[in-house]
Amino acid sequence: MTKTKPTTGDWLRQHLPKLVLSPSFAMTMFFVYGFIIYTAYISMTKSKMLPKLDRFVGLDNYEKLWKTLNWQTALDNLFIFGTLYMLICGVLGLFLAILLDQKIRGEGFLRTTYLYPMALSFIVTGTAWKWFLNPGLGLEKSMHAWGWESFKFDWLINSDMAIYTIVIAGVWQSSGFVMAMFLAGLRGIDSEQLKAAQLDGASTFQTYRRIVIPQLHAVFLSAFVVLAHMAIKSYDLVIALTGGGPGRATELPATFMYSYTFTRNQMGIGAASAMIMLMTIAAIIVPYLYAETREKRHE
Repeated sequence: MTKTKPTTGDWLRQHLPKLVLSPSFAMTMFFVYGFIIYTAYISMTKSKMLPKLDRFVGLDNYEKLWKTLNWQTALDNLFIFGTLYMLICGVLGLFLAILLDQKIRGEGFLRTTYLYPMALSFIVTGTAWKWFLNPGLGLEKSMHAWGWESFKFDWLINSDMAIYTIVIAGVWQSSGFVMAMFLAGLRGIDSEQLKAAQLDGASTFQTYRRIVIPQLHAVFLSAFVVLAHMAIKSYDLVIALTGGGPGRATELPATFMYSYTFTRNQMGIGAASAMIMLMTIAAIIVPYLYAETREKRHE
């Protein structure tokens, strides 16, 4: 049989998807990866208020960054916030998912209620919790108005406790999302295994501890990656809730980067901190994506 020569229509059908996606691909390459490269170069220049591309200083900004006390404070706060944020979100999300997995009445309403905070922006969440935790406006004032004069909750203005207000607001917003991830994982487990465990006399606690939870390792990993990414790049929640204060009590790497780049006119050091954040996120996400891709290939 003789091969028919491809027509213009055949060529268009074959290449039309690529032609349609090419502008978006080009813009992504320029505005995402292009600016990552640009930021990396800025981090190795002596840029202050404006970029100075001809003042190359190598890794000096990175050396100055790690000697900066505010950066060390930001890392310490990130460790406290990130650890508690991921731990509480994981435990609370798993508990809520197990609760809803019992086919309780009103599951749809409860699921929507738990997920609703995730639909809000972190700016809205931070502002709402700022009102609620403000000693002169929110919870403390309400308790005093109801007659509990000795009640005191001043974490928002207490430099030793302010970081925990970020944890509270973050957990409130994200735990419902983690619950949805775990609930999807629970619904994907073979019910025959659970029935077999019940026939063998296993209690509900034993069933979840020995059968269900071990099968959720992929969900645990996904939740860890998502929460770690959100913790590292947290900026709007902190700005709306505490503004990084009192003092530097709630300073995080993202707020440090913005402050040094646009307020303190230390663009080189700010760009260096941004690259450190990017490398940290990449160190978490890249191995996860590699493991996922490898597992799909084996399947």
